[in-house]
Amino acid sequence: FQKTCDITELLQKIPNVYIYIHVVWQRKGNIMTMAEFAEWLGLMHYMEVLMMITSIEYTAPISDENVTVTDTKFNNVPARLYMPRKQSSGLKRAVIYIHGGGWLTYFISAMEPYDLLSRWTANKLNAVVVSVEYRLAPMYHFPVQFEDVYTVVKFFLQNSVLVQYGVDPNRICISGDSAGGNLAAAVAQQLLDDLEVKVKLKIQALLYPALQTLDLDLPSYKDNENKPILPKSLMVRFWSEYFTTDVSLQEAMASNKHVPAESSHLFRFVNWSNLLPEKFKKDHDTWGGAGRSASRAARGGKKKQSEKAKCCQQSCNK
Repeated sequence: FQKTCDITELLQKIPNVYIYIHVVWQRKGNIMTMAEFAEWLGLMHYMEVLMMITSIEYTAPISDENVTVTDTKFNNVPARLYMPRKQSSGLKRAVIYIHGGGWLTYFISAMEPYDLLSRWTANKLNAVVVSVEYRLAPMYHFPVQFEDVYTVVKFFLQNSVLVQYGVDPNRICISGDSAGGNLAAAVAQQLLDDLEVKVKLKIQALLYPALQTLDLDLPSYKDNENKPILPKSLMVRFWSEYFTTDVSLQEAMASNKHVPAESSHLFRFVNWSNLLPEKFKKDHDTWGGAGRSASRAARGGKKKQSEKAKCCQQSCNK
């Protein structure tokens, strides 16, 4: 890295907030190792360790010379509001941001990296930023997280609320990273069918969103299975604890056997690697292993049913 890029030049080109977030995510890898060790010893639950350690990242809603920061509630769901102090001749943009963190308790919108990102966004774009504090697993499971985000977005999109904060109804963005990208995408889709919502989102900006859970053996999972920060085992845990505390789902997901064979036809819709240019496909099959396995299982099941039916018919004839 140092051989190919002068650090001074890099700092001039990239906002400091992104460098800081990168450092925090590196530290997050060490924290997760500690959490795994503590749980293995039987001292604490994995998520309790993460929550205890990352609580030091909490940032109070302190305003500065560029942005006014307040904690509020939209229809009883907590949110942090960032109001830019720049004078504007017209209405402002708005960004509704959904934080990531695997839908789990150890990440909150008030953590310093997200607070810095929201401040930078509000000041740079002269935009009102709404950072949603949705409820988290393992205390709360799907669809609670989705419902909290949807509640805030629907409330904010009311004309009376937009007028209150001086927001242009034609320039509203929803964004999120990782699990937050998942929630942002789901909310954006649901809003299209909600006849009660008259103001629609203008832009959807998703940062490395988690968009499918059918096949956990796709190229990205294979390539990053044992990589630091977010190995496959941790992503599986995020997904499973988002849905339930039943460890049997985690075990099924780890072996990619959580989807019944009769649903194997769905796998071809989630392996987006077949849309990539050939030079990026590497040696990956364009249809994941789970798809092939499930298809074989489905065919095998049909064959057994056919043989069973044939035997029953022969017995009846006798």
